[in-house]
Amino acid sequence: MSRAADRLKVVVNHLDRPSSFVQASTSGQNVTYYQPQALRYSFDNDLLSTEQRISYEEDGFLLIKGLVSGEDIDRFRVAFERICRREVQVPGLVVMRDVSIAKSEFVPNQKAISKLQDFQEEPELFRYCSLPQILNYVECFTGPNIMAMHTMLINKPPDTGNKTSRHPMHQDLHYFPFRPADRIVCSWTAMEKIHRQNGCLVVLPGSHHGTLKEHDYPEWEGGVNKMYHGVRDHDPNHPRVHLEMEKGDTVFFHPLLIHGSGMNQTQGFRKAISCHYASADCYYIDVRGTTQENIGQEVKEIAARKYAVNDVTFEDTWAVRGRLVQGDRTNL
Repeated sequence: MSRAADRLKVVVNHLDRPSSFVQASTSGQNVTYYQPQALRYSFDNDLLSTEQRISYEEDGFLLIKGLVSGEDIDRFRVAFERICRREVQVPGLVVMRDVSIAKSEFVPNQKAISKLQDFQEEPELFRYCSLPQILNYVECFTGPNIMAMHTMLINKPPDTGNKTSRHPMHQDLHYFPFRPADRIVCSWTAMEKIHRQNGCLVVLPGSHHGTLKEHDYPEWEGGVNKMYHGVRDHDPNHPRVHLEMEKGDTVFFHPLLIHGSGMNQTQGFRKAISCHYASADCYYIDVRGTTQENIGQEVKEIAARKYAVNDVTFEDTWAVRGRLVQGDRTNL
């Protein structure tokens, strides 16, 4: 970690750490085409079946039903609600609000919290990232040394009619200055029933076989939420899969998989919790002069405004967030 990253970590914890806490009570097919040892995207560790490994190889995602218990999901929901009510402050937490909503599900007269990012300092929410049943699957894609790099709780609000609750089609690798891509995976868990009406994930199966595409803000008439970059060029005729999920279902997907989500056309908020993991053997890259330069610059500017640290790099902003959740921190 660089000196700038060290300073950023100190500043984040100093500025975001509250002086006091408010305590309050809260109420596969064609398997013969492959040999398992030849599969590129997963390891053979006796958890995934050959069919599951081939499915991930071909499609870039794998859905596991009922992986996270209802009890755990409910505890994550309570922790989210406490943050919404400002009962706790979490160092480093990024609270995102929908550009078109004027009130929240839990906080009257506040703009809706559409997403929490970087909750690595909130013990209850971060417990999701260390659930043994999650890490058992993550290890199939990253290997045994595992870093939790990016955490999110998505609270997709009812759409106001401006279609701002959509998330443009994108590749998560656009946001990550570390490689190799094949040793990165996302776990994304439904916190309630998720379907097309409330904006389920939409994926383009097999798109992870391509390269990282150029991303930027889409030109949407109703506006676009901050940091919601979209792929500039993808085949509109590529087959799509809508991932309808029950509470506790978890999908694991590759960072080059093109995916997004539609509008929430219901009156309720649609919640999911997720973490991006990477092998601790991964390494940072310099994104200057690449298609990722725009997001790198945007993140650096946000960090400079929030924490008054001007010489921080894009890689530094990730180094301070990463947390070891299994094995040894060999590199990242």
